[in-house]
Amino acid sequence: MNIQETNAKRFAGEAAAALVESGMRVGLGTGSTASFAIQALGRRLREEGLRIVGVPTSFDAERLARQEKIPLASLDDIEALDLAFDGADEVDLDLNLIKGRGGAHTREKVVASLATRFVILADPSKLVDRLGTRMPLPVEILPMAASPISRALQKLGGAPELRMGVRKDGPVVTDQGFWILDVRFEGIDDPIRLSRSIQAIPGVLEHGLFLKMATDVLIGEEDGSVRRLHRADLTP
Repeated sequence: MNIQETNAKRFAGEAAAALVESGMRVGLGTGSTASFAIQALGRRLREEGLRIVGVPTSFDAERLARQEKIPLASLDDIEALDLAFDGADEVDLDLNLIKGRGGAHTREKVVASLATRFVILADPSKLVDRLGTRMPLPVEILPMAASPISRALQKLGGAPELRMGVRKDGPVVTDQGFWILDVRFEGIDDPIRLSRSIQAIPGVLEHGLFLKMATDVLIGEEDGSVRRLHRADLTP
């Protein structure tokens, strides 16, 4: 990650943290951009006395939040969230997303579904005209079903590849104990139809298409400005 990209992610993260108000229940996303937001929230707690409760979407998010002294709760304790923030791998013009390069998209989707406001943090490189043109679609799967799921994804036009560990032998294992198939498409023309088709495959836990879920996208720019996009079918 170069310094310009790092700065853009930091500005987006700080802008997300600025949206949080005392008393809020906040979903804490996973990944480099969300980490900047968690760190900025920690500073606000220390410097402003901000009072919030966070719900992390992964072990990494939980560990960072605890380092920042952010009070945490689980979904056993909280029925709804006021706001959740997270990063994305791709964002299209309708604010639909591909997420999951960090392997936490299942928990991220659960948390996002409970949030009144779901804010995506991104740098300009994440904006695409059509989903699936730059990044593969992660699909979290039951390990014993890897082969039949791969064949089913191929019939849907995808090229699945099992995600392998970088510093370990064998596949990446998610927080749920599942594996991830990264599925390449030459662009996704009908995300809703593809989402339904993948979810119907036996052995699939969840996929990384987040459709009609993001309410806002904050795009950090290298100059310190933040561009704000709001979903068209929502009241401004």
